Amino acid sequence: MLASGQRGHTKFCLLMITIPVYQPSLCGNERNYVNQCLDSNWISSKGRFIAEFETGFARYIGVQHAASVSNGTVALHLALVALGIGPGMEVIVPTLTYIASVNAIAYTGAAPVFVDSLPDTWQMDPDDVQRKITGRTRAILAVHMYGHPCNMSALSALATEHDLLLIEDCAESFGSLYQGRHTGTFGDIATFSFFGNKTITTGEGGMVVTKDETLHERVCHFKGQGLAKYREYWHDVIGYNYRMTNLCAAIGLAQLEQADTFIAKKRQLADWYRDDLADDLADSSVQFHEPHGNVLHTHWMCSILVPHPSDRDRLRTELAAAGIETRPLVSPVHSMPMYSQRFRKYPVAEDLARRGINLPSYPGLTREQVGEIAAVIGRGKWRQESRAASV
Repeated sequence: MLASGQRGHTKFCLLMITIPVYQPSLCGNERNYVNQCLDSNWISSKGRFIAEFETGFARYIGVQHAASVSNGTVALHLALVALGIGPGMEVIVPTLTYIASVNAIAYTGAAPVFVDSLPDTWQMDPDDVQRKITGRTRAILAVHMYGHPCNMSALSALATEHDLLLIEDCAESFGSLYQGRHTGTFGDIATFSFFGNKTITTGEGGMVVTKDETLHERVCHFKGQGLAKYREYWHDVIGYNYRMTNLCAAIGLAQLEQADTFIAKKRQLADWYRDDLADDLADSSVQFHEPHGNVLHTHWMCSILVPHPSDRDRLRTELAAAGIETRPLVSPVHSMPMYSQRFRKYPVAEDLARRGINLPSYPGLTREQVGEIAAVIGRGKWRQESRAASV
């Protein structure tokens, strides 16, 4: 198996990987439900599993409405369209995020306005959000990175104070809690991704959730080609084909049935990593992405920071040589060519991105495999080189 997550980085992807950074767990009713779809001939965007998945998902996280879509990126675009985001408006977004969060803003013609991150939680900095609000600001897009919730109390207060829309990107935080509530239940609207490396998966898929019935109706209207509600083959807005298939929903329902198990296993993985990296954590050779405040961190990715940016690739190379796939933290979006026209520094986000590594984090990872990963980190040559460089 090749290290699939590092296209273009040959020093990491030409080695044989025995422990991937992620793989789905398909050990429930997935096959049974998909076969039911095939037997019924309902394999496209109609069928019973779509409604069952949407209803079950809404109930699980505690919202009134959920609309399934074809992937997490279109979920973001659809949410922004439903809210009326468009040209001349600004949307505040963390620079330390996956590119889809920012691209979706650009699709609408609105301008993304970047903010820095907090060094402890790695989430967007509410104080920087406050500084970036202008007369053109229309919304805040809170992205819950790697399973740790943003500070939703502060962001909700800012949105209320300045009459802004609040959107949550929960692609990486399914099941995470902030002050006892699921991420995705704080904003005007929220989105989820069910790509193959997410906590629950449909292969490709996403969800748009909201407590507002009118917003939900707008989402459903736009996602189905703008089809008029009471007239066949009559379209009254320019819509999109963003619908989920019944096949994907069938897999999603089977995954949802196992959600508590998956989350428990991922939190157990984090505990195993902490135990096996105890000496490295104690001497600050690595820092673990820990929960802060009244949150439940689902550890979509178990992630660490190394002391120096130069350590990151050395450690990743040693892990790859041992057959262990890793990922770097996402690159800050403000540094990418299409978003760097008004370049400025975001020191925390840049530092995290240069020093951060995502370790293997899938639910099927065994205790022994975690120990193997931790052993490479603990004994690796990168540690000696790092210490020599710091003298």
